[in-house]
Amino acid sequence: MTKPFTPADSLNHITDWVFDLDNTLYPRECNLFAQIDIKITQYVMELTRLEFEAARDLQKAYYRDYGTTLNGLMHKHDVDPDDYLNSVHAIDYSIVDPHPELVETIAALPGRKFIFTNADAGHAHAVLKRLGAGDIFEAVFDIRSAKYQPKPLQVAYDTFLAGHGIDAKSAIMFDDLEKNLLVPHQTGMATVQVVAGQDFAHEQVDAWELGRGDQLEHVHHVTDDLAAFLAALRA
Repeated sequence: MTKPFTPADSLNHITDWVFDLDNTLYPRECNLFAQIDIKITQYVMELTRLEFEAARDLQKAYYRDYGTTLNGLMHKHDVDPDDYLNSVHAIDYSIVDPHPELVETIAALPGRKFIFTNADAGHAHAVLKRLGAGDIFEAVFDIRSAKYQPKPLQVAYDTFLAGHGIDAKSAIMFDDLEKNLLVPHQTGMATVQVVAGQDFAHEQVDAWELGRGDQLEHVHHVTDDLAAFLAALRA
């Protein structure tokens, strides 16, 4: 764990706790998102008639440049977002293990808790049910809530903060992608990047997706153990 919480970094002012979902509330190592990744590649293949490698390259380029592959497909191919979301989230959720320690720690945090995800609400609720966290969050702000304008676009954060009456200076954002923490930092939120373990490797994950923000100004803390990080705050 690097850039951990220390007593000098008091977060006692936080009243709103904002969590990304995928690869944040469950460990990237469980490879749930790898299932979605393959579904997305298959969707792009069917849509574009490209072979696997070319379709995957296009998928990742849209993900990098538009925030989500869906946003790129909507801009470039006019896809139906509901058809896309229903297709790529038809996955097996059983590999997400319950995490009572994490759930208890989040539930004990003072103030409101939110999910802010580029996925859809159905996927979010399926993950939360597996974790045992179905009833501890104030709301799930999903890609439909954002009118399909995803993180890291400024408008997504503006819509989320305004919609829930959140003062950015009293809020904190947890996300696995450092680029999704830039706007929160700029608006005054505290930021935490939740990263995979040092030995994680997967052929479906590009290097930029695993980039760590240890040296970046907009990443205030980095942890590979969210439950332990939150427990340190309580201590």
